[in-house]
Amino acid sequence: MSPSVDVADYCRDIEAYLCRKNDGHLIRIVGPSFELVAAWAASGVPLKVAMAGIDRYVERSQRKGPRRRPAKIDFCEADVLDVFDEWRRATGVSVGPMRVAASESNSSGPGDPDTERRSGRSLPDHLQRVLGRLSALRASGRLSEAADRVLDAVSAELDRARAQSGGVRGDARQALIARLADLDADLLALARSTAPPDIVASAQREALSDLAAFRATMAPDAFDRAVDRAFTQALRERCGLPVVAFS
Repeated sequence: MSPSVDVADYCRDIEAYLCRKNDGHLIRIVGPSFELVAAWAASGVPLKVAMAGIDRYVERSQRKGPRRRPAKIDFCEADVLDVFDEWRRATGVSVGPMRVAASESNSSGPGDPDTERRSGRSLPDHLQRVLGRLSALRASGRLSEAADRVLDAVSAELDRARAQSGGVRGDARQALIARLADLDADLLALARSTAPPDIVASAQREALSDLAAFRATMAPDAFDRAVDRAFTQALRERCGLPVVAFS
């Protein structure tokens, strides 16, 4: 376990968050559930990542209609680990034994009707969601006039891409996906250059905190690269920028 993580506090924070997602219905994290969450803490799963996994499970359950029972933390395990995998790939943190250990557990076995994985998202659907996020961001007035012009240009290009994405195949599709990655990088560069200093400082603190558990096991240059990627992700969230890149 990382010395920077207090497991009891971590579990209490998860318990309180799950209670809010269950509309105030408290389900104690004790016994096997405590061991499950403690394993997340020991493996370096950032608190925000665990919460995002809980969100993903609850949102998927809600799309099926009114829930008949509160969500248990055990049911959220697969989604928490999915989000953790995504976070590690984004930051460059090496993959540890967490996925294997969790997949062998029976905490979210056949008794949970909601353990099926999300299906892949189509490129047209992805573009539609990105355009919606960009429209909301422009309407919020949170960015400068110069940033608004960049967002307008990106939105226009995405709109053109959306019109053709359903019929794009082969090399043309790969070229479009590569262009989306370039646009994503442009938006992140915009965030770095225009975000207020307090937002930048907050994102830097979060990146260092999230990666503290991995510092001792990573080479200094690899750790610095991971912190920079984590900072970029944190800044994206604070600025409300969608992920334009498609994978």
